[in-house]
Amino acid sequence: MSLRPGSLRMGLMGGACALLLTGTAVSAQEQVDSRPGGPGRVAITIYNQDIALVEDVRDLNIPEGRSRQEFPGVSASIRPETVGLSGRGLSVVEQNFDYDLLTPDKLMQSAVGDTIGIVRINPGTGRETTERAQVLAANEGVVLRIGDRIEVLRDDGVPTRVIFDEVPANLRPRPTLSVTLDAEGGGRRETTLSYLTSGLSWKADYVAQYDEAGGSLDLTGWITITNRSGATFTEASTRVVAGEVNLVSGGGYYGGGRSGNGTQFSDGAEGIADYYIYPLPGRVTVANNQNKQVGLLDVANVPASKRYLFQMGGFSTYEQAQSAEVAVLFQNGRASGVSQALPAGVVRVYVRDAGGEPRFIGEDEIGHTPAGSDIAITTGDAFDVTVQPRLVSNERVAPRILNTERSRYRMEYTVRNARSEPVVVEVRQTGLGRDTEIQDQSIQGEMRDARTIVWRVPVPANGQTVLTATIETGG
Repeated sequence: MSLRPGSLRMGLMGGACALLLTGTAVSAQEQVDSRPGGPGRVAITIYNQDIALVEDVRDLNIPEGRSRQEFPGVSASIRPETVGLSGRGLSVVEQNFDYDLLTPDKLMQSAVGDTIGIVRINPGTGRETTERAQVLAANEGVVLRIGDRIEVLRDDGVPTRVIFDEVPANLRPRPTLSVTLDAEGGGRRETTLSYLTSGLSWKADYVAQYDEAGGSLDLTGWITITNRSGATFTEASTRVVAGEVNLVSGGGYYGGGRSGNGTQFSDGAEGIADYYIYPLPGRVTVANNQNKQVGLLDVANVPASKRYLFQMGGFSTYEQAQSAEVAVLFQNGRASGVSQALPAGVVRVYVRDAGGEPRFIGEDEIGHTPAGSDIAITTGDAFDVTVQPRLVSNERVAPRILNTERSRYRMEYTVRNARSEPVVVEVRQTGLGRDTEIQDQSIQGEMRDARTIVWRVPVPANGQTVLTATIETGG
């Protein structure tokens, strides 16, 4: 007989693996309800940081006194220290999380030192022969003692199957949480198991179809849930939380869950503990190792406009003209029809060409945005709309306060437009000091804040506009 290493997997997978299970007695003080069922209903609340709160509701028949209840189908990435169990007249004595899953390899490894059955079938005659064998090792291959000979279980084309007398108690067909309970009275009752798990995450993505001529856009939003937790959540009531929760050393503080004093918004989003919670429509089945997309919003004819922006800090001359930044502007207020807070995500903008085909023009990322906010989606730079600043003069002026410096800058901004239609370019001058004054300007501007001046500069088609300003500011 030839011996080949590495035959464990081939020997087991090449034939059927049969199990002969033997029963074990359970004392009256420690009864086990090991029904294979999963939760009656489940709710998941998914946060931004690869963490989720699972609420697992099951109807269990629990005997009076102490018993051990098993909860198969929990997440393989459960954080056992976060488990909570509630139910009428129940107290928890201890809990165990068994995550060593039943596989042919692990079954064979657990049989080392024990005796198993080896069944071989003669391909020519179809005759079956069964021998008892002691498993000596299951490392890179399976080494057996059969009578007075040593064999390696191998894949040599002869149909072979292995018979095990029982499944080891430490191996489970799926991740299982077992909880020892002390119950006041027996009978069927509803229990709620809650825990934190890693392996669940979500993100938001948006598609904006922008109609520049019509001054509007159609906005579609999607929530993408990624499940790598090791469990499938079937028909789950699902919510996602916008906002960063504080996590400490692998544990967690989370601002969500079913209870708490929250604020309900007209759009269905709930505000709680400084976070937004978005309930997804209907119940969602999220399979393990799956990306699931669920619609968040779908709104048409949202008022929108295009903005050309040039911003510079400090006062200097640019030798080359600079392209203006292009953005699409809209608001998520009631008047726009969006009327809801938007979770952070990427917005991809499309426009239709002359033939009516959508063309991608750029994307931008937005943060968590409260309802009623002005939103600017930067799509790129306009090569045909440019601004060229020039520092005309710079002089010191008398300070108003002792031990301070004050300067007067004369600036010139040449704004050019090579497009066939007129545009308005927003020019922002930042980097201002204290007590800024605009002493002279060719176009009326405004102080956006203490350090920013903004001008809206109209530029004719295929033309240019020169903006001049004298700015006095403190150091």
